[in-house]
Amino acid sequence: MKKVLFVFYTFLLCALTTFAQTKPQAFKAGEYLKFRVSYGILNAGIAELTLSETTYKGKSMYHAKGIGYTTGLSKVFFKVYDDYQSYFEKDQVVPHRFIRKIDEGGYTKDQEGFFDYTKKNVLVKDYEKKKESTYPIVSEVQDIVSAFYYLRNHPKLDNLKKNEAVEIDMFFDGEVFRFKLLYLGTTELKTKFGKVKALSFRPYVMAGRVFKEKESLTVWVSADANKVPLRIKASLAVGSLKADLEEYKGLVSTLKTEK
Repeated sequence: MKKVLFVFYTFLLCALTTFAQTKPQAFKAGEYLKFRVSYGILNAGIAELTLSETTYKGKSMYHAKGIGYTTGLSKVFFKVYDDYQSYFEKDQVVPHRFIRKIDEGGYTKDQEGFFDYTKKNVLVKDYEKKKESTYPIVSEVQDIVSAFYYLRNHPKLDNLKKNEAVEIDMFFDGEVFRFKLLYLGTTELKTKFGKVKALSFRPYVMAGRVFKEKESLTVWVSADANKVPLRIKASLAVGSLKADLEEYKGLVSTLKTEK
């Protein structure tokens, strides 16, 4: 399963991304989301997202942290512990700093990035390689964690038409790339909390060694004010992965469910 969970956790955080937001926020400090990841019939790992308030360079911001780690037999055969963090402005979800610490079966990274919107670049400090690099960025760019929250405040999210695609600029691994998302429509999803009305999306990903094809990932998000991911399903080169919302707290409104 080398690289599989890393890629999956990556898309867990960035699968739902689009344009700027002006409506009341779909999240608040204290929000906690926990997802259980399964590989076929096996429990493969856990992914957790937490959001808190902090001060960065004298400005009040949100601090988001996403971690993913293998459990059970998956941990025995391939140990993963990924830590992604972002510091972004509370009103417009503009990222200023990101942290990426990963350990995937011995493959490690320890990086920190700092966005400079005046110079339109991002300074990435690689603590493992003991070097610094500067990369150009566009004015409206997201990191992999801030993108997750950026989408949830999209003012038109409730009015997207079926098969309408949206795109966003995202910085990851030393480059800015366009991420495309297709809206599939509304459905009723059965979850451990009950039946939930959900919006369905298909992020377009690069086919290759991990995913079967570029349309192999599907994401379901609650159709209420929270816009919280309920399920993520991915077809892989070998088998499939699924992540289900296992636990949550601190939502801005009660998750609407039916028995």
